[in-house]
Amino acid sequence: MRLSGLPGFCLSIAFVVGAATTALAQSSEPQPETRQSTIENAAGEKAQNLHPYEVTKAEKVITRIERRFTDQTIRWHPYLENAYRGGGFAAGAGYMFHPGDYSTLDVRGSYSIRSYKLAEAEFISPRLFDRRGELEVLGGWRDATQVGFYGVGINTSKSDRANFGFEQPFGSALLTVRPTRRLFMVRGGFEAARWDLKSGQGTAPSVDEVFTPESLPGLGTTTTFLHTQATVGVDSRASSHYARRGGFYGVTGHDYTDRDDALGFRQVDYEVIQHIPILRETWVVSLHGLAKTTWQKGDQATPFYMLPSLGGGSTLRGFSTYRFSDQHSLLLQAEWRIMANRFFDTAVFYDAGKVAARRSDLDLNHLKSDYGFGVRFHAPFATVLRVDVARSNEGTSLVFAASPVF
Repeated sequence: MRLSGLPGFCLSIAFVVGAATTALAQSSEPQPETRQSTIENAAGEKAQNLHPYEVTKAEKVITRIERRFTDQTIRWHPYLENAYRGGGFAAGAGYMFHPGDYSTLDVRGSYSIRSYKLAEAEFISPRLFDRRGELEVLGGWRDATQVGFYGVGINTSKSDRANFGFEQPFGSALLTVRPTRRLFMVRGGFEAARWDLKSGQGTAPSVDEVFTPESLPGLGTTTTFLHTQATVGVDSRASSHYARRGGFYGVTGHDYTDRDDALGFRQVDYEVIQHIPILRETWVVSLHGLAKTTWQKGDQATPFYMLPSLGGGSTLRGFSTYRFSDQHSLLLQAEWRIMANRFFDTAVFYDAGKVAARRSDLDLNHLKSDYGFGVRFHAPFATVLRVDVARSNEGTSLVFAASPVF
């Protein structure tokens, strides 16, 4: 019996040894990689090659320029603001220092290609009333040599341009208060400015060669205005100088008092701004509406150089600066802004508006319009440089500005 079971036992051992040998041979052969193992191997290789991001030379240069314009710890800085709208490209410099922990005093000046000159000093205290208030005090002198005037009304011609100039010392104070630190805001201010009108320079004729003081109120005068203003509004933007979300809805009342009681008037501005972010603020649709209406004081007249106007770098960009003037104005603007990176945006825009002698005529009929494309260089809360190319039925305009359009 024992001898008869031996062959079967030996056969069983041979089978087990053969199976083990086969399994060992299969385990020694390379196995095909699975998707999970491929991902793990790639992650391991990437981890071995990790290194900090290296800032490019272009980014270093742009960051340095950005800090020069916006960083309030830098004392000497460029200043590109013009003395008055329509002066062309301006260049200048400022010197800023801190008289207090958060307050700043900036002394600056600029000179434009059309000989516009500006010298001023601005004091800003941004953290009054437990960070609920901001005070701005501004004073200086400006000289504008060839401000354009095309007559009164919406149907004037581009060929009607005449130029005037003026010198102006000015001083103002503006206090903004946010009672709850959010949304609701009130603002009040006072300004004293003397308008000393003179003949215009440039290729166009001077205003005093085309009009008379009887036909154009304010012509040939030297007038000191005491200007008071008050604003009530809701502001949800992170900053009025650059924003990609939030909005502003406000009403501002102005009173201009002429010390000679000849050219005093009142004005009310109705303004709406809304930024609508899309795709995590990569795209932004920005909308703006502004209506201005004026009232005369008794038998006084609104001076021609202070009438509500449209045209130029922040209103109807496809038209000359101050192209249209009248007692009342309406402006509508829309931009599609695309954020290319943290300091550079592009924009496609459309502007429309009109001026009118009567408030009832501020409707959507017979609007003047333009369209165009622009780029903006900016910091998180400030616009450093804006360049727009705009097209209208009167030609193409190129805009350089150191401030947002709205």
